Amino acid sequence: MIRALYTAATGMKGQQFNVDVIANNLANVNTTGFKRAQVQFRDLLYSTTQTPGAPAGGGNILPTGMQVGSGSEVAATARVFAQGVPEITDRPLDIAIQGEGFFKLRLPSGEFAYSRSGTFSKDNQGQFVSPEGYPLVPQITIPPNATSIMIGKTGEVSYELAGQPNPVQAGNITLSRFANPAGLRADGANIYYETAASGVSQDTAAAQNGAGQLIQGALERSNVEVATELVNLIIAQRSYEVNSRAIRSSDEMMQQVNNLGR
Repeated sequence: MIRALYTAATGMKGQQFNVDVIANNLANVNTTGFKRAQVQFRDLLYSTTQTPGAPAGGGNILPTGMQVGSGSEVAATARVFAQGVPEITDRPLDIAIQGEGFFKLRLPSGEFAYSRSGTFSKDNQGQFVSPEGYPLVPQITIPPNATSIMIGKTGEVSYELAGQPNPVQAGNITLSRFANPAGLRADGANIYYETAASGVSQDTAAAQNGAGQLIQGALERSNVEVATELVNLIIAQRSYEVNSRAIRSSDEMMQQVNNLGR
């Protein structure tokens, strides 16, 4: 019965963590480019009284064993990089990705970060920067006298100047891909960092090698589905209640044993 108390406690801890992850998903339902996370569980060590296949005498072997587990724990939080729905904003520097690519940003430390959020602005030098001021890589610069900015599906950026009939090319937006995007490390502010698990970033032109094409004047919405998260929340809550009931049942059984000596 003591074992049951600790076993059920591990289930309660795991479901509490699960609720925390679901709450974060719901909190970011309107965060641009946000990717939902889901909790993965694994069982803990087993106490083995009889090993399956052990000799049973007379040349026979046990067809099954006798084992009891010690609960569960959280194995990982896997981020789901399913495509979010593009939302039209009609803002010329809003860019949505339809595909698996990431925007590449340069941090003040010189490191690179990656993002699915295409909310860009121009800084005082005309460069494309994120809301935090991180410049886009490769650098795109627009002069202050530009009258309009055009961004093609394949990443070509051009602008128009008053009195000039032909647009001027400003550069090309490239995207980064990873062998295992779920291995990226999230650090808030809609950015991710490369890790050994994600693999090295592979920079490619937009609309090539599965990186995805660009949509100007649009932003990728979060891929969180409120109805799904609410169902997961109910399941987590019920699982927590069942584990707490197992603790209560074990406690009542121990109480009955204690009362036998009275």
